[in-house]
Amino acid sequence: MSEEVIVRFPPSPTGYLHIGGARTAIFNWLFARKHGGKFILRIEDTDAERSTEESIQGIIDGLTWLGLDWDEGPYFQSQFAHEHKQVAENLLKEGKAYKCFCTREELEAKRKKALKEKRDIKYDGTCRNLSPEQIEEKEAAGMPYVVRFKVPERQGKIGYDDKVLGRIEKDYREIEDFVIMRSNGRPLYLLCNVVDDIRDRITHIIRGQDHMSNTIRQILLYEALGARPPVFAHMPLTLDLQKRKISKRTHGEVVSVQWYREMGFIPWALVNFLVLLGWNPGTDQEIFSREELIQAFSLERINKSNSVFNYRKGDPKFFTDPKAISINAHYLRTMPIEEIAHMIKDDFKKEGIWLDAYEGEKKKWFLSTLDLIRSRFHTLKDFARQGRAYFADDFEFDPKALKKNVLKRPELKELLPALASELEAVESWNLETTEDAVRKFAESRALKAGIIINGMRTVLTGQLKGPGIFDVMVAIGKDRVIARLRNTPNLFET
Repeated sequence: MSEEVIVRFPPSPTGYLHIGGARTAIFNWLFARKHGGKFILRIEDTDAERSTEESIQGIIDGLTWLGLDWDEGPYFQSQFAHEHKQVAENLLKEGKAYKCFCTREELEAKRKKALKEKRDIKYDGTCRNLSPEQIEEKEAAGMPYVVRFKVPERQGKIGYDDKVLGRIEKDYREIEDFVIMRSNGRPLYLLCNVVDDIRDRITHIIRGQDHMSNTIRQILLYEALGARPPVFAHMPLTLDLQKRKISKRTHGEVVSVQWYREMGFIPWALVNFLVLLGWNPGTDQEIFSREELIQAFSLERINKSNSVFNYRKGDPKFFTDPKAISINAHYLRTMPIEEIAHMIKDDFKKEGIWLDAYEGEKKKWFLSTLDLIRSRFHTLKDFARQGRAYFADDFEFDPKALKKNVLKRPELKELLPALASELEAVESWNLETTEDAVRKFAESRALKAGIIINGMRTVLTGQLKGPGIFDVMVAIGKDRVIARLRNTPNLFET
């Protein structure tokens, strides 16, 4: 592209950053990075009643956590309120807008009449051609007014080439004179957005298809202000299984970026997942590094049809789309273990199982143990929960595992403590010696080794499945293995 690409993400700070907004930010960020352009963060805080400092900080924290760095901002739309109002007044002076004194009751009566007569519901232009005298008379009477944009009386259609949906057009006769400033003197979002985008030199607007109803009217505003409209790309919406638009109000905190952070998602894994909700690379590839995704991304490969977010109720850990869990698990199991160690440190501290030695003399053991247990985990939270037995003695038992592997085998009440006594004699504690001791013990009791191994797994870790049992024994250490096996009879008393 010959000119510098400049895009923006303009969230309203009326709640947390949800996945729909995050996906919009991601697409804009990728496009800017792909073309060496700028990504601007602009907070649209003109709704003073609903905007909060907490929401603003939540948006900034969410974008930062996702790794979406911005080049300019955050700018705040409220800082330019005077400019927005001045533009509206200039349009009035130039005859490109006019004062509308129609009351709500009058407009509602006209709407009902149009419905009854099966006509299009749009403003009929009652105040469009008021004389200066008529306007002066109404103002002298103290009648409130809004400012409406005067849509040009032209034949034919106005349109634009959407980078996702193709050519979009609308007949001039179908476009009503729309409001650009309220009766309280506050310009509407429609105008503010255009003024801000012109000032920020925005070249491309990448946003959801729910904003398409604004686009033609905004193009008319660009034209009236003597500015070239940016390129538009309208992304598909994200729907739930009932084909409802994903929203904060309908789906609660499960669609917030913060929720994913708290549930133990890896930031880039969430980015990777959200990109695939509405975009495809043209190949079967689903896992992308940062560089790969920037290189592969293009507006032309954004899907035209809406995507489905598999929002499910059930186990809180899997309270989201299975593909999101799958992608997160892939990163969890393949990324450098040092990065995992850094990410779980705070969780370990909260759970009371962190030792400073994990960054010192026990670092090698700590990293190797994390590497051993991560193969079956899905989120970062699993390390401190399902993996707790490797780092502390006060761990919980999975009831299903306890019932299946231990309580249904009453003979283990005596066998596992007996095995503990045999293991005490093992001098060199490693994979070979532990396996040899366990299998010889099973053979001496004429038992299948699997019965002993399965029982040991649950007694040692509280889990039904996991890494190889002899890897587990080496990781946990001789003293803990012996102590836990000797504690087996107590498990039958609970």
